[in-house]
Amino acid sequence: MIKKILIANRGEISLRIQKTCRKLGIQTVAVYSDADKDSPFVKEADFSYYLGPPEPSRSYLVIPNILKAISETGADAVHPGYGFLSEKAEFARELSKAGISFLGPKPETVDLMGDKIRSRAAMEKAGVPVVPGYEGDSQEPNVLLKEAEKIGFPVMIKASAGGGGKGMKRVFSKEEFLPSLESAQREAGNAFGDSRVFLEKYIINPRHIEVQVFGDTSGNVIHLFERECSIQRRHQKVVEESPAPNLSPEIKKKICDVAVKAASSIGYIGAGTVEFILGEDGAFYFLEMNTRLQVEHPVTESVTGFDLVEWQIRIAEGVSLEKLTGGKSPSQSGHAIEVRLYAEDPENEFLPSIGKIELAKFPEIQNIRVDSGVVTGSEVSLYYDPMLAKLIGIGKNRDEARKNLISGLEETIIFGPTTNLNYLKAILEHSEFINGNTNTHFLEKHKIEWEESGEEKEALMKTASFLANRTVKASSIWDVVGPQGIWGELS
Repeated sequence: MIKKILIANRGEISLRIQKTCRKLGIQTVAVYSDADKDSPFVKEADFSYYLGPPEPSRSYLVIPNILKAISETGADAVHPGYGFLSEKAEFARELSKAGISFLGPKPETVDLMGDKIRSRAAMEKAGVPVVPGYEGDSQEPNVLLKEAEKIGFPVMIKASAGGGGKGMKRVFSKEEFLPSLESAQREAGNAFGDSRVFLEKYIINPRHIEVQVFGDTSGNVIHLFERECSIQRRHQKVVEESPAPNLSPEIKKKICDVAVKAASSIGYIGAGTVEFILGEDGAFYFLEMNTRLQVEHPVTESVTGFDLVEWQIRIAEGVSLEKLTGGKSPSQSGHAIEVRLYAEDPENEFLPSIGKIELAKFPEIQNIRVDSGVVTGSEVSLYYDPMLAKLIGIGKNRDEARKNLISGLEETIIFGPTTNLNYLKAILEHSEFINGNTNTHFLEKHKIEWEESGEEKEALMKTASFLANRTVKASSIWDVVGPQGIWGELS
């Protein structure tokens, strides 16, 4: 039985993991950098360990420092969260050598699925449909151009070691290919230290459908249904939901069954996500497999009733999937939609907005789940992803979940950094989203118009008026507005 888990991550995912650990009676160790020393996830953990400077390359990504933290705190397991070391096979191998349980798949599985070319070949061998393309060894521009012509334009150039849209280029003609290839290889080399690329046929108006899978140590694999993740900006997900709208039962079953086939073929253990691209003709193809917990896992938890972090822990302890499911086939109930609230400026190319959060007020209403790592007084740092929170709307059906989520956003107030809050609300209110007509070009195709809500404008005007008529000495607006100040009147 696992007794103490070191969480090799930060922010909201660290707090999320801690919540399950408290429920299970497992102690937690938070690791932190200089930038995070006063963060909620550090204060909430049972133990904490200082890693180093704010830069991830000098703190959260330094494997020897994490191993030292494990040794000195007596942790017997590590949860990597997502990002940072979560998909580093080297980290998983070092933990295995030290006899520490890694709450993820085997190192060789992480290695295989982290290499886009090798994973594609493995899926083809297993009979999983893959997008027509080229994953040969040659990286010569003229060879790749000829292969692109064989596939037929448009094509996608993708980084072999990549993810998150880095090293990815969409090419519509022969004339565009060589400049795009050079750019993709350069970007891949800078981002991943590996400039290799591969080619894929570009699917017109695709949807991004992913399937949550779990495998146990006895070789059993099941799925916990699909998630729709088509609404993306710069290849980063913005809105996720389950069940996927406007997806026929036949296609849904096929995708979920193929996801299980894919995970089974590589002896998968723990939580994983098999991602597919779905064409307008109903054909779907393997995209990649994420060998970790996903940012959007709350929507699956909301419609299945299962705690996925608990499953990760129990599977690492050797508990079977049959026991976790109670011997019954999992089922979906209701609908859940998640949005990612970022400190970013939609009116300025979505550039991150850093600084102190003067006031953070999240909804405490029924059918809204909030996973956040910030509170009033938190600093949004330039060193880390600027996500402030995930808000999940839950309902008996999709429209109810959507309306509940809109209500949750309307109850959310962030004073300080600029956020994408009203941009998210505008997406949820768009007619095409309401009808479930989404694809990966949704935000490019549709003009999303947003503005500050009337209530927010009124509150800001009252605050400005109050400050203009009062001489105060304060280090921040929060010192003036305060929990006992005028904010109570405004809200």
